[in-house]
Amino acid sequence: DDQGCGWRNPDGVGGFRMTGDVDGESKFGEFPWVVTVLKISKEKKLLYYNGAGSLIHPAVVLTGAQVVTEDDLSVRAGEWDSKTTKEPLKHQQRNVQSVIVHKNYQKRNMWYAVALLELASPFKMEPHVGVVCLSPAGIRPPSGTHCLAAGWGKTSFNTQQYQNILKKVEVPVMSRKSCQTALRTTRLGGHFKLHRCFTCAGGVHGVDTCKGDGGAPLVCPLPDEQDRYIQTGIVSWGIGCGQNGIPGVYMDVSFLRPWIDMQMRNMGYDDSTYTY
Repeated sequence: DDQGCGWRNPDGVGGFRMTGDVDGESKFGEFPWVVTVLKISKEKKLLYYNGAGSLIHPAVVLTGAQVVTEDDLSVRAGEWDSKTTKEPLKHQQRNVQSVIVHKNYQKRNMWYAVALLELASPFKMEPHVGVVCLSPAGIRPPSGTHCLAAGWGKTSFNTQQYQNILKKVEVPVMSRKSCQTALRTTRLGGHFKLHRCFTCAGGVHGVDTCKGDGGAPLVCPLPDEQDRYIQTGIVSWGIGCGQNGIPGVYMDVSFLRPWIDMQMRNMGYDDSTYTY
């Protein structure tokens, strides 16, 4: 089904109604591009949850550099409720073959915290497994745009116990200027400068923008197409999220797009899968 990137399933997939909008839970297959990045422990062959990511090509995942560890990694697509296999369509899992982390990544301040994971074999596109569109270079959604972050919460992705159902949270885009001003009221202090690799969203009192995990995508609606989304951010960091107007900070995909395109070409792919 080659209908292009970025299609959300607002009513879910497969007529699966185990839950409605309970506590910000997504519906099964609502965000087909959201994947989990798992760490494979050598001794026990257990899987631990490292973070989230997004599918930008059937064989390539976009995520945060902080999600990448020295361990062997595996990626799961089409996951929704990690506690059950009763989902109408099964998840798919692929091992990571190669990892590209931005050469300017700085762990201390999270500059350029972006990575691409190339999979050993591509995911099969299904109603609940799909590719997201990416922001074009230099084009950001206007501030106030209502966007969505989705993720699983920061608990261990062990055999049994992990935050089970994919959560979603709606956050408004905040201008860089307002964001920098807000962040200067935190422990970052009055001289804090927001690096141009970042973009901000959230800051609505009581809305927890930390539900999205490291590496999880922030997506915004395409203005002229209902239910179609572009990824504008990658969850990076937040300070006391959901408190007193402090926004969440994301990697700015429009700033990183030229780097992403270049790495894709180096791997022998092109940008057609995530370009709308």
